[in-house]
Amino acid sequence: MPAVPAQRGARPQRAAGSAATPQVQLIPATPEGALDAAEEAVDLLLDAGRAPGDVLVLTTGEQHPWATHELSFGEEAYWAQHDAREDVFYAAATAAGRTAPRPVVVVAVNGGAGDAAAKALPAATAGAGELLILCGDPERLTPLLSGGN
Repeated sequence: MPAVPAQRGARPQRAAGSAATPQVQLIPATPEGALDAAEEAVDLLLDAGRAPGDVLVLTTGEQHPWATHELSFGEEAYWAQHDAREDVFYAAATAAGRTAPRPVVVVAVNGGAGDAAAKALPAATAGAGELLILCGDPERLTPLLSGGN
């Protein structure tokens, strides 16, 4: 079960001039269950009052069904929704460099290449202003968070 999401306005204190580092939450999940765990985390964030446009969900394996559906209308319409920032946006982790920073980034480690999580983590961390939620295997993700491979 996901931890209680950070409330709007609750920001970790940082030293002046230091790089912003989001709070990190790890939700244990199998690759098959990572998408469901991410969905549950998003639901909790929205229930806690987080604005939908504050949340970006990245997937390391198959696209989220919402992204697949929206991409069927074309890349331009899909990315226009991203730019509008009116709703939760779902994207492949490989597209994280194209996404604008958001207060909350949720990463579903739902498969992909063996190094998909390692490749996704730096971009996800850079894009998360306040909170980074990782849904995946703790044994695989914990070393990545501590700088190991």
